[in-house]
Amino acid sequence: MKKIIFLIMLGLSCHGFGQTDEEMLKQIYKSALLEGKSYDWLKTLSVDIGGRLSGSLNAERAVNWGKAELDELGLDKVWLQPVMVPKWVRGAKEFAYIKASSGETTNVNICALGGSVATNPLGVTANVVEVKNFEALKALGEAGLKGKIVFYNRPMQADLINTFEAYGGCVDQRYMGAVEAAKYGAAGVIVRSMTLNIDNLPHAGSMTYGELPVSKRIPSAAISTKDANLLSSMLNLDSSLQFYFKQNCKQLDDVKSYNVIGEITGSQYPNDYIIVGGHLDSWDLGDGSHDDGAGIVQSMEVLRLFKLLKIKPKHSIRVVMFMNEENGLRGAKAYAKAATEKGETHVMSLESDSGGFTPRGFSFDCTDATFNKVLSWKPLFKPYLIHYFEKGGTGADVGPLKTSTNATAGLRPDSQRYFDHHHAANDTFDAVNKRELELGAASMAALVYLFDTHGL
Repeated sequence: MKKIIFLIMLGLSCHGFGQTDEEMLKQIYKSALLEGKSYDWLKTLSVDIGGRLSGSLNAERAVNWGKAELDELGLDKVWLQPVMVPKWVRGAKEFAYIKASSGETTNVNICALGGSVATNPLGVTANVVEVKNFEALKALGEAGLKGKIVFYNRPMQADLINTFEAYGGCVDQRYMGAVEAAKYGAAGVIVRSMTLNIDNLPHAGSMTYGELPVSKRIPSAAISTKDANLLSSMLNLDSSLQFYFKQNCKQLDDVKSYNVIGEITGSQYPNDYIIVGGHLDSWDLGDGSHDDGAGIVQSMEVLRLFKLLKIKPKHSIRVVMFMNEENGLRGAKAYAKAATEKGETHVMSLESDSGGFTPRGFSFDCTDATFNKVLSWKPLFKPYLIHYFEKGGTGADVGPLKTSTNATAGLRPDSQRYFDHHHAANDTFDAVNKRELELGAASMAALVYLFDTHGL
């Protein structure tokens, strides 16, 4: 009998000292808000290191910083996982203007899209054809497009409350715009920035040439929404106007980088893993605070809170700082490949890659039975105004880990302001609210705690 009592007490002491779920969540939120580290971490990552384009010196500095910080937490394991990543460099700042028939020019704001080729050294000057979609492009054909600059001007759909749905509805023109326009002999591509805001900030992002030979690749750039509206209105008045742009980007050979991984080994199921993560790389126009510095530091904070509150998880809990989400997803693919080769079981994988805004809840990709269990936890989150629990997409980096039986999840902050900053020069530390960031970290830690405690 004494042995049974001892084992029961041991189980309680190893997982929250016998506290109820409600009491443990209260401790998690209290600790994150009163003595959190996520905001200070983000300041270092964003301000001291800055934008972290894959393959860059800053990305390398971020890897070294991340490993050092995880080492400081006293985790059971910390290591770097090698991954080869693309190295694309922007070069000197881009320049562009609209030239009316009168000869008058108006400077506009553009940025080269990630993966684009440069213009020739003197730049590209050509007439402009405005289109909303690839169907319109096809209708114009080579006769209407050869030697011209294609201007994709389909805006994000403003009446969609889910701004990620609005983003998904127009991002194809950025990603596939150049390869489609090149089929008809276009000289270049200008794409309306992916944001609902009307401002002077061009938004970067990845694009592809598919299997297009290097000799047929055309330069592709994003134009700010304010200048896109200007260009469109000027075209309505003067269809013969010309557009000039010059960009100096270059694609170099792949280089070695790393995923940064830290682990608290599980007390009962050490070979079953729950992971939290975000992507360490970012675009280079801002410092990547919302995309995805916030997700990185929130994920780190989950493990720090477990250590601080002396929660000894049943499953092994990992934080993964994925490299190269923005222009290749190489880090996620390398992590999933290694997990498969090692026969690792990933019970649940949680990603934060939607900014550091006020958390609203989570999206889940899981079985109906698991989702019903998740819904039973919803009352525990009510005091923290976390109400969004829906099945749906979760995150690019955890996607490769999904199986028919496990769960993936994504933190869902309020998204209304996210695309004001996404991939733009104003994605900076001063745009992140300390309390909102900490609430997101606490919500992630709470969800991980419940999955660890109760399983799928």
